[in-house]
Amino acid sequence: MAGGLTAREVEVLALLARGLSNKQIAKRLTVAPKTVSNHVEHIYTKIAVSSRATATLYATQHGLVGSFEPA
Repeated sequence: MAGGLTAREVEVLALLARGLSNKQIAKRLTVAPKTVSNHVEHIYTKIAVSSRATATLYATQHGLVGSFEPA
């Protein structure tokens, strides 16, 4: 996977890049918001970014966003 991300981290990053909040991502993936927060922290570390905007740019550049699906 890109940047050494796990499949679940790629899934979280794609949802984050689509503008979903941690709470919305948690609901979509049926996990706790704290779990999403942990994933986001690990993603930021692995891809060397510090904001949602740069994480979104990374996801877009690496083809991880895919087609748009309404939340």
